[in-house]
Amino acid sequence: MAVNTTTRLWGQHNGHNVYLFKIENGSGAYVELTNYGAAIVSVAVPDRLQHFENVVVGFPDLNGYLTDSCYIGSTIGRYANRISRVKFQLEGETFHLDANEGKNSNHAGKSGFNYRVFTAEAFDNGVMMTLTSPDGDGGYPGKLELMVIYTWSNDNELLINYKATTDKATIANFTNHAYFNLSAFKSKIYNHKLTLLSDSIVDLHEDYTPSGAIIPAGQKAFNNNKLGDKFNIDENHVEGLNLFYIINRGARENGLTYAALLTDEASGRALKVYTDYPGVFLYTGDYLSSTTATHTGQGAKPFDALCLECQHYPDSINHPDFPQAVLRAGDVYNQSILYKFGTL
Repeated sequence: MAVNTTTRLWGQHNGHNVYLFKIENGSGAYVELTNYGAAIVSVAVPDRLQHFENVVVGFPDLNGYLTDSCYIGSTIGRYANRISRVKFQLEGETFHLDANEGKNSNHAGKSGFNYRVFTAEAFDNGVMMTLTSPDGDGGYPGKLELMVIYTWSNDNELLINYKATTDKATIANFTNHAYFNLSAFKSKIYNHKLTLLSDSIVDLHEDYTPSGAIIPAGQKAFNNNKLGDKFNIDENHVEGLNLFYIINRGARENGLTYAALLTDEASGRALKVYTDYPGVFLYTGDYLSSTTATHTGQGAKPFDALCLECQHYPDSINHPDFPQAVLRAGDVYNQSILYKFGTL
């Protein structure tokens, strides 16, 4: 049962060809990707009755991505999550970034890789996408060479591997911003159950930048809990979660640590997440929206789906006590995320 990748031209952006790649395994489960933003477009996997349906927010055409403001399915870089006060110091020099979220930078601002067309090369069971980010891009130092390698297996495993080099010291933190709904959007995510292999979280200010403290997860821990049970819900408002969970260092599988389990009992679908990143940022889609129709035929709305963004600590460069995400000349950034889809 071979895995096969097909490619078709999807459109153009700023004079560059944009492609849609479909990687299909022997069972008929498939992933679609595009080199615009090195994004995940769809993931079609079976429920307990072997009905194949898409379980990620995505758009049926390129225009949806060109007008998107929620990073839907995209590769995030140069630095995922927030950098407070849009600046940082590295090796005695201060660097100033794009402010796109109040006085902070989130997901690299307007220079984010979600807006870039990557060079792409398909192979039997995946796609390799590459991007050169010049020195000073978005305020970040160093000429950065990034490679994002997607592979899809006969076991319905989507592996994302990030490799990067730089010609001078910089900070780097890449992740994927897929929004998951295992019911295939038959319902919102309130009844999804989540387990996070984490006892500690990064304490955040109201603007989602770290205070610098590491605190027990406490009431925000997940051990097969319904997401809706952890939300603050009143008559007029639903407040979800926007938190960085530090992954417990447990047993590794192929070098990756088991980080999360998401399930939907109605469909019987399950998603296991493995990574060698130190944490996972849970975002429950409080602000999810789109001006164009998604695969469902309707615009995206809050709590339609959630993100499990494996990454380095947010704003780590501005918190010396956090594990750092500095990439230096001569070193190779090498991190992976594995999404394993299955059934209960």
